[in-house]
Amino acid sequence: MTTPEADELVGPTTELLQSLIRNECVNDGTPESGYETRNADLLQTYLEGAGLDVARFEKQEGRASIVARIEGSDPDAASLCLMGHTDVVPVNPEGWSREPFSGEVLDGEVWGRGAIDMLNITASMAVAFRRLANEGFQPKGDLIYFGVADEEAGGEWGAEFMVNEHWDAVGADYVVTELGGWSQVDGKGDRHIVINVGEKGIAWTRLRVKGTPAHGSMPFGADNALITAAEIVRRLAEFRPPARLDDIWRGQVASLDVPDDLRAALLDPSTVWDTIATLPPAAARIAHACTHTTISPNVAHGGQKTNTIPDSVDLDIDIRLIPGDTIETARGYLREAIGDLWDRVEITQLQHAEATRSATSNALWDTIATKAQATYPGARLQPGLIVGGTDARYFREKGSIAYGAGLYSPDVTFESFGQRFHGNDERIDTESLGLSAQFWHGLATDLVG
Repeated sequence: MTTPEADELVGPTTELLQSLIRNECVNDGTPESGYETRNADLLQTYLEGAGLDVARFEKQEGRASIVARIEGSDPDAASLCLMGHTDVVPVNPEGWSREPFSGEVLDGEVWGRGAIDMLNITASMAVAFRRLANEGFQPKGDLIYFGVADEEAGGEWGAEFMVNEHWDAVGADYVVTELGGWSQVDGKGDRHIVINVGEKGIAWTRLRVKGTPAHGSMPFGADNALITAAEIVRRLAEFRPPARLDDIWRGQVASLDVPDDLRAALLDPSTVWDTIATLPPAAARIAHACTHTTISPNVAHGGQKTNTIPDSVDLDIDIRLIPGDTIETARGYLREAIGDLWDRVEITQLQHAEATRSATSNALWDTIATKAQATYPGARLQPGLIVGGTDARYFREKGSIAYGAGLYSPDVTFESFGQRFHGNDERIDTESLGLSAQFWHGLATDLVG
């Protein structure tokens, strides 16, 4: 499985990952959170150790991103950006069996928030980049390392800021970042490695449900905004948007080791919803998200006092748009789901981004396939769809080819990756760290070298 080069890269990647985890750059969505400057300092010091010049960018105090570059000799040659974010999502320690920011290595795995999402990639990219610099790598096209802040809250202080205001620093023809690289074996024994080529859109929406204030001691017949909001939440939870089964989904289903009748049911728009309900929970969640626009009521705010019937309740709805659906489509789904209560809500758009996708007929795709074959002979690349959001969308909107990529050990499966992503007991095996660092090193060498 591993090579001497990959084994040699395990140690430095593990150590850097542990330090990134221990810096606790927790992004709760507020401008003052994250404090990714801690990880920016760490990565800057690490890369400067190889004689690299590192530039810092900071739109919001404490939210620094860093950029290092190995200049290419040919200004017309294709460029490559290795992008890893430095922030992590919040954590509830009560759900963990280990301290979430210890970076502890246990039974060959590094534990901690961010181990999967995505500090393992941020670390392995930095290790590969530093090694290339130490080797005197002289590429034809520019090679860029981008350690970016604020991915977990949409990128306002990180990728969005950098792409819009500092494109000259981070712009590249090809970009690789999260989320991909796990693999699965189909019924014929063939291994398929998932490389995500696109991601769903975002239509985060706030519904303000109106009522009439009154005294809580006389609730009979009251126009209680909270009760109306509860009914709206129930309707949204039960609503079934139509399925959209594209070529990515068909390819994913073809790679599954499942009976033919189950495969056929997963490819039929009229049966896919009920068929998904028969799958194991982890697989069902992903399958549903890959085939439907999802509507998830996740936050409620309202009411002033226990003895006062509320006249206003806000519901924040996480809507993720399947490719082909638009924000207008999402508004139509909401109206259909809410039905006769539609005139009781006021709508505010919180965040919006259309779905994005990159083609696979290019040198980056071909090079990834070649480097994956070096570790997994005979493996095939499987295009995938990210059901959440990443910073890749900002680069795709600028015309870059951007993939969610990586290369992991066989222990990192579709199910385990999904369960640990933003979950309890997040961890990554050290074998995968060495494989990833070797993968980035080889990818850069072959693509821009």
